Amino acid sequence: MKLILTKSVETLGTKGDVVDVSDGYARNYLIPRKFAVKASDGALRQAEAMRQAQIDGERKALEDARELGNSLSGTRVVVAARAGDAGNLFGSIGPADIAEAIVKFTGVEIDKKIIVVQEPIKEIGLHEVVLEPHPQVTVSVTLDVIPA
Repeated sequence: MKLILTKSVETLGTKGDVVDVSDGYARNYLIPRKFAVKASDGALRQAEAMRQAQIDGERKALEDARELGNSLSGTRVVVAARAGDAGNLFGSIGPADIAEAIVKFTGVEIDKKIIVVQEPIKEIGLHEVVLEPHPQVTVSVTLDVIPA
């Protein structure tokens, strides 16, 4: 029986795929649990449209990530933080602080979720921060932490 997956099924495929499975598997498992629907002509056209929209969305997300990467690549961002005499901060600088500093210095809005910080920054000096706006795009930004 030909079916269109409405949800990703680990052993079969991803959402929108057209699969051919046994009648019993379709009637007893996939269709009752709303993992799939029967593949009629209209449903096949709709599945193709959904798959094309998903491909276009992924392509647009990748282009936006590359554009962001090009605009921020090699950027140096300065953050002022309270610190002791030895150069240790009275706290730490995390992704939210870094995102705020990037907006302040470059004017580019970024989500703090794309900032990859292995451990919080607790010292004055230069630090490399990695931004990952897309799994295929990584951007390195230099963070200059100065005493306030």
